[in-house]
Amino acid sequence: MLAQLRDEPLARIYGQELSQVVYIEATALIARLRLGSLVDVERLVLPFVNGEKDSLAKLTPSHLSGHLLFDELYRITRKGLYRERVLAAAARAEFSLYNEMSDGVFMGCPILTRAGQIETAVEHYKRLEKLCLRSDGLWRHSPLCDAAWGRGNAFPALGLALTLESTPRLLPQFQRLLTTLAKYQTPNGLWRQVIDHPTAYEEFSATAMIGAAMRKGVRNGWLKPAAFQPVIDRAAKALAARTSSSGELIDVCESTGKQKTLEDYLKRKAIRGRDPRGGAMALYFITEP
Repeated sequence: MLAQLRDEPLARIYGQELSQVVYIEATALIARLRLGSLVDVERLVLPFVNGEKDSLAKLTPSHLSGHLLFDELYRITRKGLYRERVLAAAARAEFSLYNEMSDGVFMGCPILTRAGQIETAVEHYKRLEKLCLRSDGLWRHSPLCDAAWGRGNAFPALGLALTLESTPRLLPQFQRLLTTLAKYQTPNGLWRQVIDHPTAYEEFSATAMIGAAMRKGVRNGWLKPAAFQPVIDRAAKALAARTSSSGELIDVCESTGKQKTLEDYLKRKAIRGRDPRGGAMALYFITEP
């Protein structure tokens, strides 16, 4: 199924620009690197490494995690100027360590470990876990509300997977979360906008992110293929059915900050059509080795 999805024109629609080094655009470009588009991606990042633009002009968690693109470029090319951007981002990461949302596992931990700051990353994770991990193994999005928002669980899942690529620390936490999430996959192969709420709509981007985390887990031996490959396959089939040949997607949750009530999460808009976030995450899942 994933091989068939590679034939979709997502890479011609998403990952075609880099206006800011933020995680949405960066994730799509990482996927394009996996498809062999090194020359084009290097062209897009050039202003951010030659001094024309400052990749850290805005200091937000989204910008911090966007610098994972430079780490991917460094891994491929071994060019020091990309490594410099990774280290620069990690050196200015302190602002994000006070983020109290579950998103922060993805936004902070991987870039810190890529820069060699393992202990800081683990401390950051543990602080967020204390604030946001529920007793049933799902994550609340923030301490404001107990709702297990879809991307609010997908961010820790994918963030932990990316962190484990640099250090084995936090492996039990990853395995527990992914095992818990597997239980909540719907019969259609997706995860809901609120993971454990039966009337919440089935959401595209969280499914792609959780699926990508599971693929990393199986590939690296962190998760058992017999248990997780069928879950991954169902997610891939579901996303394929919700992706048109022109890059239109079905039911991507709109951008969402921390909300105060369960009802606030349940009423978040489901986007139908082209969507940079959903497209980036689908492309990332599709191209996960």
